[in-house]
This record gives sequence, C-alpha cells and structure tokens, in this order.
Amino acid sequence: MSEHPDLPPQTPPAARTIRSFVRRTGRTTAGQAKAFADVGPQFLATYAQGAMDFPAVFGREAPVVLEIGFGMGEATAHIAAVMPEKNFLCCEVHTPGVGALLKRIEEQSLTNIRILQHDAVEVIDHMLPLQSLDGVHIFFPDPWHKKKHNKRRLIQAPLVAKLAARLKPGGYLHCATDWQPYAEQILEVLKAEPLLRNTAPEGGDGYGVKPTYRPLTKFENRGIKLGHGVWDVVFTRV
Repeated sequence: MSEHPDLPPQTPPAARTIRSFVRRTGRTTAGQAKAFADVGPQFLATYAQGAMDFPAVFGREAPVVLEIGFGMGEATAHIAAVMPEKNFLCCEVHTPGVGALLKRIEEQSLTNIRILQHDAVEVIDHMLPLQSLDGVHIFFPDPWHKKKHNKRRLIQAPLVAKLAARLKPGGYLHCATDWQPYAEQILEVLKAEPLLRNTAPEGGDGYGVKPTYRPLTKFENRGIKLGHGVWDVVFTRV
C-alpha cells in the first residue's frame, strides 16, 4: 500500500528494474562548491517518502514541470528563465551537474527551480501524486548505443506509464534525443501508452518541431554541424 493516500500503490522493491541514471565520476569545481554552500540550502529539495507539497517547496502556487537528468543545467536554466510562470522540479544525481545548475541559478537570479539530487524513479514513485504534474522534460538521455544495452534505456513502457499517470489531463511529456534508433524507440513506447496522445501533425513521421523553449545546447549545435539529427517527441495526457 502507498504510504500517502495521494500516491499509488508501490511496486515491491524486487520488481523495480528502472533506473534514471548511471554512476559516473566527475570533479566539482570551486565555483560549484561555492554555489552548493551559498544557494544550495534554498534550492536543493530533500528526498523523502511522502507526497511533495509543491507550494511549500517552491514558495508559490504554479504549474510544475519535472525534468529528469539535466546534465550541467544549461538548458534547464534557459527554460526556467523563459518560462518564469512555471516551477521546475529537476532530478539529477551527479554532483558536478547539480553544482553547475546551482551556479547558474545564482548567476541568473532564478527562483523557479528546485533540485532533487536523487534517482528520479524513486522520486516519481514516492513523492509525486497522480495527476500532479503539468509537464515532464527528458532531454538527451543516455542512448545506450549497443543493442545488448538497449534494455538499460530510460524511456521504456514502465516508466512512461508512471509519468503518464502523474501528468494532469492536458499535461505534456517532451523527450529529445540525437540518436535515431532511440528516437524510434521513444516514439513507439509513447504511442503504446493509452493515456498519451501525440501532438505531431497527423500524416507525418510522428516527430514534432522543436518547441521554442528548448534551446540548442553547445553539444547539440556541434552535432548539427556534423550532420547529426535531433528528434523531439511531444505527447500530451488525454
């Protein structure tokens, strides 16, 4: 049974196979460490088993968008700046990335971001009530290029079902990848989820136009110059 009436029944631990991250090493810079000390107490949320009180965490009532895996936070900070009317709950486990986003928050005087340095799947399971989110962003998740590793990809039916259940009707799920086989898998998985509907025009290839709020990162720009494609997939909750 769920530990909170607003949360769905939980899957037994032995049955959980989805993870939102892979451990990798990295060095935290002096600037990132300073950001942890200076603004971390204000912008780092605490993982706990129980439904998150969004107005208390953000200090206001506003639509909430979940971001899973923000890397070094470049796109996250940009989107939060161009969408000040929304709150962004951002999950990332890697300390250098968290420190980098905290530094951007301080430098850009952003107020609508909160960071959970924890596995996003556990956050979804234990902290996010059903129909509580207005949007979900998953940009450039690890593509796991080798076929034998495809099962490790984040965007699979069990996770998409969890996310769809936590979106409000009309809420959206936006995924982006620069690896075509993964784009094809994402499109197939999202099409199979009965709670989601594709926003791409009918009769096309199923991929959407890049929304204006998502910036081109340095990594993405470099790939485009090399002839690499980028695929955006946007579905809404019915």
